[in-house]
Amino acid sequence: MAATALSTDLYELTMMAGYHAAGLMVPATFELSVRALPPNRSFLVAAGLEQVLEYLETLRFQSEDIDYLRGLPNLQGVRPEFFDDYLPAFRFTGDVWAVPEGTPVFPPEPMLRVTAPLPEVQVAETAVMAWMTFQTSVASRAARMVEAASGRPVVEFGARRAHGVEAGLLAARAAFLAGCDGTSFVDAGRRFGIPLAGTMAHSWVLAFGDEATAFGTYAGVFGDRAVLLLDTYDTLTAAKRVAASRLRPDAVRLDSGDIVSLSRAVREILDAAGLQDTRIFATGELDEWRIAEIVAAGAPVDAFGVGTALSTSSDAPALGGVYKLVEIERAGALTGIMKFSPGKHTLPGRKQVWRVVRDGAAVKDVIALADEAGPSGGRPLLTRVMKDGRRDGPPQPIHELRAYCRAAVAELPDDLRRLADSVPYSVQFSDGLTTMIERLSTAGRER
Repeated sequence: MAATALSTDLYELTMMAGYHAAGLMVPATFELSVRALPPNRSFLVAAGLEQVLEYLETLRFQSEDIDYLRGLPNLQGVRPEFFDDYLPAFRFTGDVWAVPEGTPVFPPEPMLRVTAPLPEVQVAETAVMAWMTFQTSVASRAARMVEAASGRPVVEFGARRAHGVEAGLLAARAAFLAGCDGTSFVDAGRRFGIPLAGTMAHSWVLAFGDEATAFGTYAGVFGDRAVLLLDTYDTLTAAKRVAASRLRPDAVRLDSGDIVSLSRAVREILDAAGLQDTRIFATGELDEWRIAEIVAAGAPVDAFGVGTALSTSSDAPALGGVYKLVEIERAGALTGIMKFSPGKHTLPGRKQVWRVVRDGAAVKDVIALADEAGPSGGRPLLTRVMKDGRRDGPPQPIHELRAYCRAAVAELPDDLRRLADSVPYSVQFSDGLTTMIERLSTAGRER
């Protein structure tokens, strides 16, 4: 289901109507960031920008949308011209700056900066946050799994466990972007060009009178591309059946039991039968910790399929993203805005993030005001991707984003990428940003 202008929360629309009534149509800037890293994360991988840009570029209020809003009791006090004139002509006319998808980021750095007339930038909040925070959650966990696999392929298998079909689709996209090698979800392959991978299910084996017939029939259709599932009854007996047949499957799948010991035993059985090229594919409630254990044990597992842990980011399913006003025009001048709520304060002003790299390794990030010069050895992470409501260029192919992501993650320090006991990364504030924070804090205390 595609997003519409009504893919937003009610209070975005009440504020939008209120801004219109008050004549508060001035330029404003909102930024999307994350307050804190979830448990068991040492970095995040930004994802979801493509869906945000597509949404903003096509954002329109259709006549049926306007008719529905006009009839809401919550909007009965709104003046008719809001419905008759403003909404029919509404377009997003702003600018967007963002880190490229696949960029490792850290709290409280802005991943996205949107500048537009206040009602335009306000109404986009719900959709922007939903796309960015969900895909960033999945991409961040996928990057950990790819690191844990130490070069072995990881395939996303989680659409059936996702929170809806669209979530499964976007989870597959985010996982591939962050380094997974493919997905089982066919629509993701069609829409995004992600390689597809899959096997048989237990139901295939159970549908036949015996396991040997099930294997032979499947291989008869798919030949040397067949992947045979071994654990419907007894894993080692199934492996011996494959070895005794004339079948030469591309892979066998282990979906339960002690993957380490079973993979070793299955490997011996296959090798003894001359099936050295038949790979062993492991699935079944895997996550980065279990993958790392299997790899550390030296198990002869050639690839991993991960479902629930990826498509739901099960250990940290909600990312604490915020989309907050940081600057607004007042009396013709741009003014930094800062929220002081305990535990929920924000950083003022339009900002840029600079990554300082030495000898090919990232050493620190500096959050600065957008018009400040960057630190020595730093490169800016936020680039303009939309001007006056139109994208600066065509969407970047996801295979290019994936390659960029793997290179960007590899640039992070080794001790930061560890699954456990990672060393925190340094994120600093520039002099200009620090000065603005102090000035606004002093002014806030005097109010």
